[in-house]
Amino acid sequence: SPSGSLLYLYGPHQGDETNPKHDDGTSEAIALSVPFTFYGKTYQTAFVNNNGVISFDEPVRQYTPDPFPLVDGHPFVAPYWADVDNVLGGDIFYRQTTDPALLEDISQDITQYFPKKPFTATWALVATWDHVAYYGSTSEKGNTFQAVLTTDSKMFYIIFNYWDIQWTTGAASDGDAETGLGGTPAHAGFNSGDDTNFYNIPGSQTDAIINITTTSNVKVPGRWVFQVDDFQVAGVDPPQLNNNCWL
Repeated sequence: SPSGSLLYLYGPHQGDETNPKHDDGTSEAIALSVPFTFYGKTYQTAFVNNNGVISFDEPVRQYTPDPFPLVDGHPFVAPYWADVDNVLGGDIFYRQTTDPALLEDISQDITQYFPKKPFTATWALVATWDHVAYYGSTSEKGNTFQAVLTTDSKMFYIIFNYWDIQWTTGAASDGDAETGLGGTPAHAGFNSGDDTNFYNIPGSQTDAIINITTTSNVKVPGRWVFQVDDFQVAGVDPPQLNNNCWL
């Protein structure tokens, strides 16, 4: 990882799997060694989808984001849902881990953000999109971001880390092939799978999403952290969120 980076360590030397090079592709089904509770339901299978989404139970190949809540009822986590094309550039990595050093870093971070709820991570799924290109790109632009699912088996958290965001939109989503901007921009947030519980990170599906490396709900620019086991979360209610948000 880049030095000073928000990103937790990733890559083949960390034991990561690498997604196949397929436009709109996905990982194989990941059998979670610790079942993950997301908005009141517990899941045992996840997919790391190339288009910036971690989904439960089934893969997601859709490339132009729709607003949440989704009508199809698919529960998923969208660190940066947009039309990634890893054939044109970049890699998507993931691993499940119980590495003590990593879990200690994650535990310290979450305890710092949520001090009233002591947290000692026992497991994490780390998924990293490393300098990924957009569909139809005629540029060298790439996005680097990460999503971490973690738990102590009682509380369940998701961390989004945005390190370098250079594009918002693929060409099939009406984006500009040279700039990767315009059209229907990327979406970041959570879709619970029901029709009432969802969370959209501010700027989703607007040009402003390119600035997500400067925003936060935990006072760390480029990092968003949520407790997701049940919907009381979105960490915070909107007025408080705006105060905590580095815009």
